[in-house]
Amino acid sequence: MRSPKLAVLELKRFGRGRLPRAALVALLLLPLLYGALYLWSFWDPYGRLDKVPVALVNADRGTTVDGQRLAAGDSIVKGLRDSKSFQWHETSADKAREGVEKGTYYLSLTIPADFSEQLASSSGDSPVTGALQVRTNDANNYIVGQISRSVFSEVRAAASRRTSRSFYDKIFVSFSGLHGKTEEAAKGADRLGEGIGEARKGAGDLKDGLTRARHGSGELEQGVDRLHAGAGTLDSAARQLATGAARVADGTRQLADKVNGVAGKEGAFVKEHAGEIGEAARGVAREARTVREHLADLPSPAVTGPLARAGRRGADDLSAAYDRLCAGPAPGTGTGTGTTGDFCPALKKAVFAARQSAEGAEKLDALMRNEDGALDRLPGRLDALRASAERLADEAPHLARDIDGAVRKVNALNDGAQQVAEGAGRIGAGAGRLRDGLGTARTGAADLDDGIGRLREGADTLQGGMVKLSDGSTRLAGGLHDGAAKIPDYGKKDRDARTEVMADPVALASKALHKAPDYGTGFAPYFIPLSLWVGAMVAYMLIQPLNRRALAAGASAWRIALAGWLPVVAVGVLQAAALLAVLHWALGLRPERAAGTAAFLVLVTACFAAVVQWLNARFGPAGRILVLALLMLQLTSAGGTYPVQTSPGFFNAIHPFLPMSYVVQGLRHLITGGGLAPVWQACGVLVAFTAAALALTALSARGKQVWSVDRLHPELSL
Repeated sequence: MRSPKLAVLELKRFGRGRLPRAALVALLLLPLLYGALYLWSFWDPYGRLDKVPVALVNADRGTTVDGQRLAAGDSIVKGLRDSKSFQWHETSADKAREGVEKGTYYLSLTIPADFSEQLASSSGDSPVTGALQVRTNDANNYIVGQISRSVFSEVRAAASRRTSRSFYDKIFVSFSGLHGKTEEAAKGADRLGEGIGEARKGAGDLKDGLTRARHGSGELEQGVDRLHAGAGTLDSAARQLATGAARVADGTRQLADKVNGVAGKEGAFVKEHAGEIGEAARGVAREARTVREHLADLPSPAVTGPLARAGRRGADDLSAAYDRLCAGPAPGTGTGTGTTGDFCPALKKAVFAARQSAEGAEKLDALMRNEDGALDRLPGRLDALRASAERLADEAPHLARDIDGAVRKVNALNDGAQQVAEGAGRIGAGAGRLRDGLGTARTGAADLDDGIGRLREGADTLQGGMVKLSDGSTRLAGGLHDGAAKIPDYGKKDRDARTEVMADPVALASKALHKAPDYGTGFAPYFIPLSLWVGAMVAYMLIQPLNRRALAAGASAWRIALAGWLPVVAVGVLQAAALLAVLHWALGLRPERAAGTAAFLVLVTACFAAVVQWLNARFGPAGRILVLALLMLQLTSAGGTYPVQTSPGFFNAIHPFLPMSYVVQGLRHLITGGGLAPVWQACGVLVAFTAAALALTALSARGKQVWSVDRLHPELSL
């Protein structure tokens, strides 16, 4: 009898009664208990987190920032409720602590009272990090604690982004303010440059004016020297005139006194001294002629007028220069070079001397202009005096005849002589004052020329400094304009965009290749082979791994192996079909390659059946324990949950040598998509395991055809 017929006969045994048929149905549905129920239990746990009770304590009292109310705690609470990440229960801190301890709540999130103040401190002098407080209790559930760390990391990141937005928005607003202030400073620097340019021009004008003043002061000094020399000559002539006139006046007074004294009672004396009277009269005539001759040495108004005007103009200019340079702000406080104050005392003396010289020159000019006519009358009086003196000298011998007329003439001569002496004295005094004033003016003019020279040097230095200052102000204005151009001036739209980027500069542009739509789809490649292994394991509890009839009939070892393998493969195919139907229609599993998945599971069923058959055929009752042990090893080393690299080294070592490792990898690519290379590799490995297991089963079947005492009376029976 061939192997397929033996397999059919083995399956027909389950149709001979209700209990066998129920056992077959249970055998077919058993993988659903592992596959469908397990996957159903946590098909989408993250989608149902809103059913997990969690305590929420909002103790934040808020704060005020720049006149606006900040309640960060309320914003976080609203965001948590909108996210529906957990089933939030707002409560007090004590109830939250008690609830987490007793298991009423899986965890608690507390927003402290000073949370808003801590966030607002980021823009102050003492920034403090705001801290959310999370309390978990792994005694309630360890996985919830792990999930909460991920959820609250997102909460913390969102709160940080909101705080950063506020902080960076203030920075960008400060940039705008700084930009405006820098522009104002640049405009101020432009105005400063204009003012410095005007000051620079003024310094140049001052320098030019002082140059002209220096030239004028030199001419003034030379003119004063000439005037001083002329004044010396004038003073000498005036002194001689005054001296002669005084002697004449003294003589005429003495003569008049004598004449008047003796005229009444000593007429005889006149007769006696007529010769002496004549000689005295001739002396008066000579002195009057001398004084008359020196009148021509006096300067004319054509000379004294310009001299007086030049002296007054020089005094006024010098006074104005002194007022501008010395009578204003204290020396050294302006923009000068610091040399101005050194010659102010000398300049003040020069001003006084110039004024004295001007006054003397004006008085001399007034005298020489002869506004009261005294100077015009002086020559006539001198001539009259000389003529009278000469007549007296001529008539002296005849005085006795006309003593009365002589007395009158002597008195007239005395009056004229006194007037001449008085005028000559005034001329001498004016000439002296003129000489002294011109001497002081000469010294002042020299000091003025020296002071103006130093002032011109200071003005030259000032002009050089103003040039440097002008260049510096130009560079300052240019630098401020360049700086203002480089400082950003963001509008609200640009500021919002940049604040958004600065607050969250790194975005996670994640792209999931062949993304599993839910938790159950991701774990299906792990639980499906588990179900099929358990199905094969239970199947060989009901079906003999080696057909006893074939063994008794002496059939070939391969026929015996196939006869025990094919029924379980058929049952496994039905198990896989039922499992896929439930997963697809009931739970919503949508494999990317449905046909490939079904075909692959047929190969998986065949491989698992062959391996389980061999273990049962070779080791008998102990083989069932080995099947269970091998299942445990495969589950822990297949990498169905965490990557196998995260497991201890032992599991990494056995991972490549167990079939379920390749089954899990192949199903992942068939269900969620991806390259088929792992699928073909898994197919090759499964075919090799199947062939090897069948060969070993055939070898075991050959050994089982010989009966022994151990087979008749086994030590252990399951």
